[in-house]
Amino acid sequence: MAVFFAVVIGLGWFFSFYYGNPDILYFFVGFSILMNIFSYWFSDKIVLRLAGAKEAKREEYFDLYTSVENLSITAGLPMPRVYVIDDPAPNAFATGRDKKHAVVAVTKGLLGILEKSELEGVIAHELSHVGNRDMLLSTVVVVLVGFVTIIADVFRRNLFFGNLGRGRNNNRGGNILVIVGIILSILAPIFAVLIQLAISRKREFLADTSGALLTRYPEGLAHALSKISQYQQPMAHQSSAIAHLYISDPKGSGFGKKISHLFATHPPVEERIKALIGK
Repeated sequence: MAVFFAVVIGLGWFFSFYYGNPDILYFFVGFSILMNIFSYWFSDKIVLRLAGAKEAKREEYFDLYTSVENLSITAGLPMPRVYVIDDPAPNAFATGRDKKHAVVAVTKGLLGILEKSELEGVIAHELSHVGNRDMLLSTVVVVLVGFVTIIADVFRRNLFFGNLGRGRNNNRGGNILVIVGIILSILAPIFAVLIQLAISRKREFLADTSGALLTRYPEGLAHALSKISQYQQPMAHQSSAIAHLYISDPKGSGFGKKISHLFATHPPVEERIKALIGK
C-alpha cells in the first residue's frame, strides 16, 4: 500500500511540475483518498453488480446455504450473504468491507460439477479470504490500480491530442520532460497491475492453506481446483477489474496457458494442488 501511494504521489508531483500547477499534486492525493473511502463503503455492491450476482434463497440453494452457514460457525465468522451467478463456468469469490459485511458468491456451473466435500473446500477457501481480510486489501488495490491507469491515460491523451504544456515543449529540456512523462505514463499502470497480481497470487495460496485447515480435508479443495481447471471456456459475464477476486481466473484455464505467468491473476493450479496434497 505504501508503494502504491508513493506511485500516486510521484505521478501527481510529475504532472504538477510538467503543467506548472502544484494544485494537481493535492488533487492526486485527495482524490485517491476519496476513492479509497468510497470503495471501502460500497465495495460489495460494486463487485456484485460487475459480476451480475443475485442473492441466493435458502430454500432454492439449501446445500450451498447450509455449507456456508456451518463453515462460518466453524471459522468463528458471522454468516455472510450468499449470492449465485448465472454462469456455466465453475467459479466463486468473496467480497465485502469486513467480516460483518461479507459476501460469498458462486456460479451455477460450480454447483453443478462439485460434490459436497469439494464445494465445502471452495467455500472454506472463500471464507478464509474473509477471515484473512483479503477483501479490503483487494478492493483498495483495485481502486488504486484503476486510478493510476486512468491518470496515465489522461496524460497520454493530453500529450498527443491536446496543447497543455505547449510552452514547456519548445526547448530541449521540455522535450526531455515530455519523453520522461510518456515513459512514466506507460510504465506506471503496468507497475501497478504487477503489484496487484503479485498480491492476488500470494493471497490465493494463503486462502488455500487456511481453507484446508478449516475443513481438515485438503483433498476436497484440491479436487475442486482440478475440476475447475478442466473447464476451458471463460465466464460469459466477467470484468477484468474483479478477476483476481475469483478462486480461478475467469478468463478460463486455456487463456492462462497462453500468457506469461508474470501476468496471470492466479498461481498455476498444479502449484496450488501440490501445496495442498503434495502431488
